[in-house]
Amino acid sequence: MRYTVRVVDLHAHSTASDGVLSPAELVALAHAEGLSAIALTDHDTVAGIDEALRAAKSLGITLVPGIELEVDWTPGVFHLLGLDLQRWTGPVRARLEHSLTARKRRNLAMVKMMQQAGIAITYHELTELSGHDTVGRPHFAQLLLQKGVTSSLQEAYDRLIGDGRPFYERKESPSVGAACAAIHAAGGVAVIAHPQTLRLEWVDLERQLRRWKSEGLDGIEAYHARIDLEEAHRLAALADELGLIVTAGSDFHGPASGDRRLGHGPGDAAIDDAVYDRIRERTRARR
Repeated sequence: MRYTVRVVDLHAHSTASDGVLSPAELVALAHAEGLSAIALTDHDTVAGIDEALRAAKSLGITLVPGIELEVDWTPGVFHLLGLDLQRWTGPVRARLEHSLTARKRRNLAMVKMMQQAGIAITYHELTELSGHDTVGRPHFAQLLLQKGVTSSLQEAYDRLIGDGRPFYERKESPSVGAACAAIHAAGGVAVIAHPQTLRLEWVDLERQLRRWKSEGLDGIEAYHARIDLEEAHRLAALADELGLIVTAGSDFHGPASGDRRLGHGPGDAAIDDAVYDRIRERTRARR
């Protein structure tokens, strides 16, 4: 596909976490779809960035190094994107991937609960399925389906591993301030992913965003594939009012992502690269 404007996607996943395509395959698809830039934002890990960068360089497309962190707050957790990372090795990587240790503890606890309930499942099977040590609930759902414990992926969440279900175990997550600080240490910008999942009334959302901005928040992903376009515009206006960056992304996990098409946001509209320009301005200002 070829666009009349430069199109980007600032939220996509690979097999380094719970995506379907390898980092190189994801970049190749973005190039084939006519995107000028794509952000790799795998859950709690930067493991796929170097592979994606090599692929991007060979194809002449811009790779935006990123990560998606699970962050703790009083009602539960939400996701924070770290975009345009400048550093992701050594101590910086350890700081960014701190949640991986907590994720593994959570996964082992879920496996133990299932085994005690008579479900034949092992952690090794989960890592074999994922291809690495970054295991998430989507991998549990896949394995439970493969073993015939459930008849669908959705049933696994609804009956067994969704929030509040028998085998759900909450993962220890960093605070907003700690997550923002880790992203800033890596030279990136901290952006709330799919803010509609916070499920806050507008007055409460504004109050919360002001508080998080004081803790280091840089922006919000106002334009996400699974949000109404009118609501996205309203979120963007609120971000502007608060002095926060507005970003956009599909949250692409693979070709079977349904309504999440690479390079497309609300209403299946293509994502203009102006959103990336704002991020680069912020990261340049911090150098």
